[in-house]
Amino acid sequence: MKLHELSPAFGSNKESKRIGRGHGSGNGKTAGKGHKGQKARAGHGMRPGFEGGQMPLQRRVPKRGFNNIFAEEWLAINVAALEVFEDGAVVDAKALQEKGIIKKADKPVKVLGNGKLTKKITVNLNAFSASAAEKINAAGGKAEVI
Repeated sequence: MKLHELSPAFGSNKESKRIGRGHGSGNGKTAGKGHKGQKARAGHGMRPGFEGGQMPLQRRVPKRGFNNIFAEEWLAINVAALEVFEDGAVVDAKALQEKGIIKKADKPVKVLGNGKLTKKITVNLNAFSASAAEKINAAGGKAEVI
């Protein structure tokens, strides 16, 4: 095989349409835009969701509820997730991120009481449910709110 014998795979290179170049091209006269109408005009272009003046779907569908833009987002983890740490470990948001329990340590974290804990660990996080704090203390650890 020589360099001049190389050619692209069949169908990978497609010739561009030459629009408005006479009847013989198959795209002459109206240049593939049909006859008249909004889409045939120069500079047409309707915004996404435009339905020709009909009330658009996003406005026809009833809206419900309320989204508080000032709500603080918390991350919730269960006591069972703390079982991956060794005895005597100090657990904070950074440690949870390193173990892959949470993705980012940029939001406040609350520990919930689902599961069991057998290790004696110190947990320094933003909030604890009553049952979570009870389980951590029962295992011999400390639940400290920062």
